[in-house]
Amino acid sequence: MVDRAELAGFLRGRREALQPEDVGLPRGQRRRTSGLRREEVAVLCHMSTDYYSRLEQERGPQPSQQMIASIAQGLHLSLDERDHLFRLAGHHPPSRGADSEHVSPGMLRILDRLSDTPAEIVTELGETLRQTPMGVALVGDLSVHRGPARSIGFRWFTQPETRNLYVPEEREFLSRMFASGLRELATRRGPGSRAADFAARLRKESAEFEALWQLHEVGIRPREVKRFQHPLLGVLELSCQTLQDPEQAHLLLVYTAVPGSETYEKLQLLSVVGAP
Repeated sequence: MVDRAELAGFLRGRREALQPEDVGLPRGQRRRTSGLRREEVAVLCHMSTDYYSRLEQERGPQPSQQMIASIAQGLHLSLDERDHLFRLAGHHPPSRGADSEHVSPGMLRILDRLSDTPAEIVTELGETLRQTPMGVALVGDLSVHRGPARSIGFRWFTQPETRNLYVPEEREFLSRMFASGLRELATRRGPGSRAADFAARLRKESAEFEALWQLHEVGIRPREVKRFQHPLLGVLELSCQTLQDPEQAHLLLVYTAVPGSETYEKLQLLSVVGAP
């Protein structure tokens, strides 16, 4: 059962505690209230202002689990706060750990400050949870994918066009790396895990993956420099720095170029050119 009074109070308290710069929004010159406005929270949570306002006013239907998850992410809640919000809304909190898609507030704060840099937050299965605008400009909007296709490793073997964003001479190595990584992950997470399910599906759907699976390779790690093939800007050689969230098994990938290099100059054009 929904505890409407506590739910409304909790949402108001979290909204008023956040500042625009905490969530990557401009402050503006005529801000009179402390914290975020309701319409700003609604945008962050991908819902209408009216719907969110009714929750703070103790009105409206019981929000779905999907709505609560979106609000928890939009308000940059910690895992404990997220779980509390789910219980106030009358739902059991989702699982934590490897299968969780709730990005930590710390990760989000870092990502929000990388607006001029290609960056993304991914799960251990390579599912993109968040991208910076420059990240979208580099590889496209990856949030459009659904199901197993959200994983770049799964798309690599089932959607050939995925490989177009990488230079041809890197593709054989990447195939081996994705197969190797999935084997390690499926072993670590065990039978019945999503990783094991992905591997079973790929063995049926991709002859290439099955052949690589039979090699039993492990330990093939990503190279520090990744070479992307942008359809308008050509080859971009980007260093990839990684920050890991140990609780959620999420990775923040940040792509940078050597100052003064040809790729560095191309990055200045990337936001103008837009997504491939």
